[in-house]
Parts: sequence; structure tokens; C-alpha cells
Amino acid sequence: MKTLMVQGTTSDAGKSTLVAGLCRVLARLGVKVAPFKPQNMALNSAVTPCGGEIGRAQALQAIAAKQPLSTDFNPILLKPNSDTGAQVIIHGRAISNMEAAKYHDYKKVAMQAVLESHQRLASDFDAIMVEGAGSPAEINLRENDIANMGFACEVDCPVIIIADIDKGGVFAHLVGTLMLLSEYEQSLVQGFVINRFRGDIALLQSGLDWLEEKTGKPVLGVLPYMHGLNIDAEDAVAMNNVVTDKQLTVSVLLLPHISNHTDFDSLRLNPQIDLRYVKHTEQIGQTDLIIIPGSKNVINDLAFLQTQTWQTEIKRHLRYGGKVLGVCGGLQMLGKRICDPDAIESSQSEITGLGLADFETKLTQTKTLTQVQGKCVINQQSVDIKGYEIHCGQSSGPALERPFMYFSDHPQGFLKDGFISDDNLIVGTYLHGLFDEPKAAAAILNWASNGRLTETNFSLDEHREKQLEWLADECEAHLDMNKIKALINL
Repeated sequence: MKTLMVQGTTSDAGKSTLVAGLCRVLARLGVKVAPFKPQNMALNSAVTPCGGEIGRAQALQAIAAKQPLSTDFNPILLKPNSDTGAQVIIHGRAISNMEAAKYHDYKKVAMQAVLESHQRLASDFDAIMVEGAGSPAEINLRENDIANMGFACEVDCPVIIIADIDKGGVFAHLVGTLMLLSEYEQSLVQGFVINRFRGDIALLQSGLDWLEEKTGKPVLGVLPYMHGLNIDAEDAVAMNNVVTDKQLTVSVLLLPHISNHTDFDSLRLNPQIDLRYVKHTEQIGQTDLIIIPGSKNVINDLAFLQTQTWQTEIKRHLRYGGKVLGVCGGLQMLGKRICDPDAIESSQSEITGLGLADFETKLTQTKTLTQVQGKCVINQQSVDIKGYEIHCGQSSGPALERPFMYFSDHPQGFLKDGFISDDNLIVGTYLHGLFDEPKAAAAILNWASNGRLTETNFSLDEHREKQLEWLADECEAHLDMNKIKALINL
């Protein structure tokens, strides 16, 4: 068996982090390892080289494993567009929107896609590190399960269960989860990992002894609380800010269906930038740059924005010379109108935009999914820039004749992207990841700060690498890696 699955007692127990850490540990040992998540539900996603879409956590895990992104790493991705429905993406391609009840019946079909991907990975890799979703003990979701024990039973792979001790009740979480599994499922569980421990490990030992005696399962390690660990979030918006030398204040509107907010991690982690997410009912207040982010339901999120004070504040901000950036769905909101005649994202067929630029957007069945690069032209500077596109809309109008970016080679033949307003106060772009390259980020931030922030040495790629190496070091120091490697015959 070369497949090992990590399941959690709850969401945010540490599954994504543990899989990323183990992928990097194995990669450092020269093992060709693949991350795998049968089914992911998240609004943060990444684009693979082949133009497919996978969850952001699996993209991070692929980087940890030192492997190029593949749609097989996350064969089923669900992107919620309402409280009861989601866009269903299989092998990187959106097939339809489904309500929860309909998708529950569809899981038998989805399982075949999961098994196909796993079989291909098993042929190509020495080891496969699998991440479960949520908890395996959700009784109402166990029928036709493909995300947790349903998958583990299908491929007969060993399972590790991880729990977060920082939230409290860790022994109840672990024992309770195990007891809610079937006898065969319990036999697949090969041990436990306790995550986010702070304090004297000696004071925990009696509890660990009791847990092993009670369950007959070993504790494979206790990971410490890693203060300051910042890696790409699977879905939750990371609020922790790092500011030591504030040169710029940035406010991101926290839309109900915000997507790919990892676009702003390089700003949030830059010590020169004070980045704040503006929540429901909060005012934007004094700021240098307002960012309207991407959205999985752009019409509903624009309607939400218009019910806040935000629309009035944006216009006042511009009157006083402040800067506004719209990314993807945020770009679409800046125009005069958004149309959705085929109900791609919403039952509302159209909505009046913010009217800050002369263009309109029509949502289409065809989804643009591509990695791109080219030249960004801003503040009379031309700099190399790269990123990726994930959007269902096509925009057209006079404002787009003054583009933000010229493509060097777009897979769909497009020559340019976005716009810069005539007064140089507003930028709109479909490009995700636009702040990840230091030189491109410096040019955009120079524009946003009116020349105060002329350079930035922060590199998200370098930061991510340091974090992954630190995570791998902690895994090697605090986990029984010999037992873990034995579970996958290494």
C-alpha cells in the first residue's frame, strides 16, 4: 500500500497542514509523492498547467511535494454559489451547478472520477498522501461518501486521524470519532496525531497513555502550536496581519462569496502594508487602496455591496484621489452592467454595476481557466507580470481600450486584459496572483501609494518555501516518521 489518508475530527483540525508537511518530508527524502483530496469544497482554487481547476490546498501540497499541479490531485471540487448549491468541477472542468440533494445522489458517479485519478497517481508515484474533508463521523453524510471513509474503504488504505487540542476536548473528539465508525473503518485507523499543542508535553502524557489503552491505537505524534505559520488557506479568510513599517493601507471588501482571497496574502504578509478585510456592516473608513475581490456569485455579491455603505464610500474615496482595484468579479462590478442570461451563477438575469467604468460583462457557459503572463503597464512603467485566470464572464466596452496588461501568449488568443481609468484612479483586471511577483507588486503598490512605496522585497514564493521547510522540520521532530513511512511501505 502506497496510499495514506489523513482524516480529521473536525474542519480545521489540521488535515491540509499535516498532508503538506508529510509531502515535504517525503520529497526531501527523494520520494516521488503526490497529494490527493478526493472531494474538496472551497472557493479558493488554482489553475493547473493543462488549464484545469483544483483546490488551493492541493496546489500548496503539490508545491510541498515538489510536483507540478495536476487535476488528479483534486478530482472533485465543489465551489459553493449559495447556501444549498455549488458548481461541480470534475477533473478540473465545471460540469454543472447542483443543489446539495442532487449532488448527494450524484456521488456514485463522482466516485468513479475519484478512483480514476487515484489509479493514475498510483501508477506514477511512490506514495500518495490523501486529505479527507471535514469529519468522517458526520452521520448524515456517510451514505455514498467519497471524501472520507467511503474512499478509504474503496481503496483499503490506512488512515491517520488528527485533532486540534487548542480548541479543547481533544480526547472526546478522537474517541467519539472512532466510536462512530464501523468495525471495518476502525480497523483502517492506524493511529492519531494531536495538533496545536502548547505547554509541557509531560503534562499530556497520562492522557496519551489513556487514549492508546482505550482505543488500542497509537499516538503517532503531538505537533506543537506553530505561532506565525502562514501557508495558503484552503478556504477560511486569514485575518492575521504583519505590519512593522506601514507605508500603505489596503482595505479588501469581504463579500459573502469571496473567492481566491489568497490573491492578497502577499499584501497581508508584507510588513510595509496594513491590510484589512472590511466585514458586513463595517465602514471602509480611511484607506489608500480599496480592493473589490473575486466572487463566485458576482451578481448576488454586487447586490450585497450595494446594500452596504460601501458604494457611497467608494465614490467618496475616488473624489478625494483614493485608488480602487477590482480583481476578476471585482472588475466586473466596476462596469455599467452584468448580465447572466443563462443563470450561470445566479437566478437574477442582470444587475446594474457600480458604473465606474464604461464596459459591460456577460456571464457565459465557457469558463476561462489558464495560466498567463505578459506586461503590466501602470504609472508609465512596463513590468513583467504573471498569474492565472478563473472566470465565466467576458467584458467589453470602451474602458477596456486602455488595458492593464498585455499578454505575451494567451492560450485563447486574447491580447490584453482589464483597464486603467483615464484619471489613473481605478484599475480592473481578471488576473489572479497579480501581487505574487515582487517587481509587479512593487509597480502596482507604487501606483496605489502615489509613489510612497516604490519597492518591495517581499516574495510570496520564498515565504511559502520557508514555511513549508519549517513545517517539515516540525513533522520530523514530533511525529513517529518511521511508523508513518511503514504505513506506506517506505
